[in-house]
Amino acid sequence: MKRAFRIISLLEGLSFILLLFIATPIKYLGENDSYVKLLGMPHGLLFIVYVALAILLKYELKWKSKTFLFILSASLIPFGTFYVDKKYLRN
Repeated sequence: MKRAFRIISLLEGLSFILLLFIATPIKYLGENDSYVKLLGMPHGLLFIVYVALAILLKYELKWKSKTFLFILSASLIPFGTFYVDKKYLRN
């Protein structure tokens, strides 16, 4: 399950960066919301899977509450999931 979480974590982080730094500027500067519509749903689904897998891994890897909350919070910060992968998921 840890491997699946690493993959979802990286995909969620990438989708967030694309949405935040490419799709949103195009929406507001180029007045074209098609990229936000295209990337929004996959990002939302990846976010939900990220949270669900984090909850399952909390018990499997015996994360403390502070670590668990940090891992959840990282999904709200650009590049945060990449840091989680480097610090908590790689062995």
